[in-house]
Formats: sequence, structure tokens, C-alpha cells
Amino acid sequence: MARFDVNAARAQRLEALGRTWSFELDGETFTLPTELTRATARALRKLDDNDVDGLLGLLMGEQQFARFERYEITMQDIAAILEAYGKETGLGLGEG
Repeated sequence: MARFDVNAARAQRLEALGRTWSFELDGETFTLPTELTRATARALRKLDDNDVDGLLGLLMGEQQFARFERYEITMQDIAAILEAYGKETGLGLGEG
């Protein structure tokens, strides 16, 4: 029986998706990771289900989230970003 090679599977995923997924807002590019570390997953579990800023802050990092916060963005915009992100990366965030 063949063994599953985690490193090879990760390399294939990263080759297909890259290390980050990006979206554009008013001409500025923001990135989210295509893979989550266990530490990030633990931090996400500690967030309240409605803590959108906490979610985006964890995914974007402090500096990038500070840039993002300057924009007047609706919850519908954020839902659309998270939906596209989930579809393209397989990370179903923001789903209730």
C-alpha cells in the first residue's frame, strides 16, 4: 500500500493555488493565505462567529488589515470576498 506524502500534496496545492489569494479594492490589492496554519485555525476558533474584523485581521495580518480598514466596505462586499475565497481555496470561512 502506498503512503500518502504530505509534502508532495502540499506542493501540488501550492503549485495550483500559490501561497496567497488576492482581491482588489479601489485599485489596491489585498492577499489572504491559501493555506492556514494550525495556530491560525486555533485563533479563528476563538473568535466570535460575528467577528468579521477579527477574521480578516487574522487572515490579512495587522499592516494589511490597517490598510483595508480605511475603506468603507459593506458586509455584502465582505461576504462576496469570503465566498470567492472559499470557492477558490476550499477554505469555507464565513459560512454559517
